[in-house]
Amino acid sequence: MTRQAVERYMEALNRRSPEEIASCVTPDFHNEHTSVAGTGLRGRDAYRAGLVDFLADFANLHYEVEDMLIDGDRAAVAYRMAFVHRSRPVLIRGVFRFRVRDGLIAHRVDYWDGADFERQVL
Repeated sequence: MTRQAVERYMEALNRRSPEEIASCVTPDFHNEHTSVAGTGLRGRDAYRAGLVDFLADFANLHYEVEDMLIDGDRAAVAYRMAFVHRSRPVLIRGVFRFRVRDGLIAHRVDYWDGADFERQVL
């Protein structure tokens, strides 16, 4: 169930639909970022609302899964995130850490280098 929930979520991110992405998370979803450039939040509704601007700012967003590790209700996904930001192509490598509950993502921690993003867009 964990693998399927994470795969469904990653596929939804690549389809870039706020409604579809938000349908993959629990109502009390906790979205946490370790990068200073990231913004965390709680709740499916807040996440869905934030996705609209995120997807607009990161045109042609696509996640490539490099590796996926599953342990019970937990998963880790190493990824390459490619997108266009203000006409500049950007590639960021990072890791998601997930906790799954009842077939939905309950908690996501995103590890990525904000300085790497800044080097590519400034």
